[in-house]
Amino acid sequence: MKKQAILNNNTTCQTRISSIKDTMDILSGKWKFHILGTLIQGEKLRFMDLLREVDDIGSKMLSKELQDMEMNHLVSRTVLNTKPITVEYEITEFGKTLSPIIDEIAKWGIAYRNALHNKTE
Repeated sequence: MKKQAILNNNTTCQTRISSIKDTMDILSGKWKFHILGTLIQGEKLRFMDLLREVDDIGSKMLSKELQDMEMNHLVSRTVLNTKPITVEYEITEFGKTLSPIIDEIAKWGIAYRNALHNKTE
């Protein structure tokens, strides 16, 4: 019976590790959390608005990251019938499920910075 419990635990562990890997593959990179956080706060934003909001990102990189997130159903893209053409990006309902995770990462980052700052004093 004990051997079965170990095998079940190993399967659970493997599923968990695979799920974490999948998540990291989708959200990896320097910019995705910044873009997602900006869209969560800003609702619908145009490409140029995002380019201004995300410090130091280039237009090619922003375009690539938005395409990746659109492919993964985290962001939706709407082309408006204007002259010149306007493109708006919006966080999807599924993308909004990342909001508590992004909030927790931000809280951890603040605590980490505070801990480092306090150690240097």
